Amino acid sequence: MTTGTWLFALLLASETIGLGGDGQRPEPSTTTRPSPPGESRRQPELVSLLGGPLFATPSGDLKKLEAALAGARAEMADHPDDPDKAVWVGRRLGYLWRMNEAIGVFSAGIEKWPDYAPLYRHRGHRHISVRRFDEAVADLEKAARLIEGQPEEVEPDGMPNAANIPLTTTPFNVWYHLGLARYLKGDFQGALRAYQETMKYSRRYEDNLVATTHWMYMTLRRLGREQEAAALLEPIGPDMKIMENAAYHRLTLMYKGLNKPEELLEARDAGDLDRATTGYGVGNWYYYNGQTRRAAEVWRQVVAGPNWPAFGFIAAEVELARSSSHPR
Repeated sequence: MTTGTWLFALLLASETIGLGGDGQRPEPSTTTRPSPPGESRRQPELVSLLGGPLFATPSGDLKKLEAALAGARAEMADHPDDPDKAVWVGRRLGYLWRMNEAIGVFSAGIEKWPDYAPLYRHRGHRHISVRRFDEAVADLEKAARLIEGQPEEVEPDGMPNAANIPLTTTPFNVWYHLGLARYLKGDFQGALRAYQETMKYSRRYEDNLVATTHWMYMTLRRLGREQEAAALLEPIGPDMKIMENAAYHRLTLMYKGLNKPEELLEARDAGDLDRATTGYGVGNWYYYNGQTRRAAEVWRQVVAGPNWPAFGFIAAEVELARSSSHPR
């Protein structure tokens, strides 16, 4: 394929709206909550595990997000032989919740650069977003093989924190998302192995430590390894310097008995993302402490929220889809 032909295919992939991995538009359920205002004439981005349509309705400054996408596309057109430019187009689409377009861009990039790990890392992330966990695991395992023995590189932020400090590296993100994908599949042993790898890259910033600790703690509790889970919390304390992951920090403090579950749920200053994160963690706390009915109540509150790409939202959806707690 010539560069010009490849670039045309990649740009076409980035502008194909709402198609699934098989090229078919998802069919919305007729038994779920109404679509958001103004969405009834649009195709959903995907159908949730509970049967409801989910639309690309991101929060934040839409004009700014669209402008950033246009800039990324221009960069890709100017530098068609740079795989990182394709990565950024896909990432910018993801920030707009246009996940299937993002996957299409990453897939077209992989055809041209089959050994470029970031393409698999980011496509794996977006496979999680659209609830294709098997595909996510395959991509992230491929990325893990490709980065083996390579220098640890900082991953630039597309949506920087207030301090404008990028906190994560490529290996951290590969293993972190692989752990999540396995966790969502119910492969808790596999998730634990991935999070043990993630922990190797989690010590530089306390944001990363609380994020990895949160998911690893929940994984150990699901495996019935309560003493190991408790020991994992030893470095966690209230005076940690947290720039991004305040919800994970509050949850890990809850696991230590320093926060109360209901107080976290009642926090007034939490945004949609933090509410989803906190809700799943608190619901999970109730679940593995035997309060399964309360867990399901909290998870239903999570999936009634708007931030469907949030990992806590996806995990709550998985739990409800697996159980009889969700009314069918």
